[in-house]
Amino acid sequence: MTLRWVERSFNFSLPVGRIDTILERLRGTPARLEEKLSGFDRAALIRRDGDSWSIQEHAGHLLDLDALHIGRLDDYESGAAVLRPADMENRKTREANHNARPLEEILAKFREERARFVARLEAWDEERLGATALHPRLNQPMRVVDMAYFVAEHDDHHLARMTRLARSDPTGINAPARTP
Repeated sequence: MTLRWVERSFNFSLPVGRIDTILERLRGTPARLEEKLSGFDRAALIRRDGDSWSIQEHAGHLLDLDALHIGRLDDYESGAAVLRPADMENRKTREANHNARPLEEILAKFREERARFVARLEAWDEERLGATALHPRLNQPMRVVDMAYFVAEHDDHHLARMTRLARSDPTGINAPARTP
């Protein structure tokens, strides 16, 4: 059983020098997302499992949160003691109606926003990457490098949820319509 994101705990002990590996994960998420969602018909992408988000809504959620991630970089730059909190109700995702949007629009916008986030991180030196602020939900100090790792883990969490959704429909509606 997959843990809910809010049930996870983190030990932020990676050396700042690991930022290059983390940046590769972050930079690669748009391509992995595009690959994962290619070949699905629209019905499969927007099918909800009860009250859970659809595959497309998970993709939209990743886009929605990049504004938070970029805002947290602003927090580090301004020397904030505490990072801005996430909206744990996910109002932005709920209200965005991602299932009514073209998938291509979500993917293109996510690629654009993620590139902005990664470019900012790439421009920071080791001292800045080691800056610390308190993460409000985890109630623990988080360096910039830790925040980048946290985002990469969050990306993977939602990619895994999409995979689980794609495999969960016994009718096969979520099986990608791939050609040999």
